[in-house]
Amino acid sequence: MFFDVKEIVTASMILFAVIDIIGSVPIIIDLRQKVGHIQSEKASIVALVIMIVFLFVGESILNLIGIDVSSFAIAGAFILFFLALEMILGIRLYKDDAPETASIVPIAFPLIAGAGTMTALLSLRAEYAVQNIIVAVLLNMILVYAVLKLSVKIEKVLGKGGISVLRKVFGVILLAIAVKLFRTNFGI
Repeated sequence: MFFDVKEIVTASMILFAVIDIIGSVPIIIDLRQKVGHIQSEKASIVALVIMIVFLFVGESILNLIGIDVSSFAIAGAFILFFLALEMILGIRLYKDDAPETASIVPIAFPLIAGAGTMTALLSLRAEYAVQNIIVAVLLNMILVYAVLKLSVKIEKVLGKGGISVLRKVFGVILLAIAVKLFRTNFGI
């Protein structure tokens, strides 16, 4: 097993941008106010399990329905592109219904391990070694756990303006990643 630091860092940044846990701090705080205590440990572990299982089973599911990983990666590039536009422009292209519970749904799924994250995982699998992606997932889940635990303090420190700036910066990074993913798998 060979670990590549560059792949781990790149995959971590991609997942960090897609999961957008910092940008989700206002949503998390709103959920805390609506439903009370959020079980940070439970949400983080469930999201981790969902992501790791999908990393291994996702490709088999694609093969079962006759879709190659490159085609899925191109589709993933489009999803990442639209997620980046949401982050940069401050608009919502996809809207969820208001939740009634919080720790598992909607925090673990779909806020952390949602459609964008699943697409990113399979897209990453098309380019990077699985062990490096797993390390990137673990690093992100540690960060997610910390943010869930410290969300109120983070919001106070960054303020709404700081969170908005972070979302836009990671939106631009995600947009560039989407273009690279498209070019790599489309053969441009």
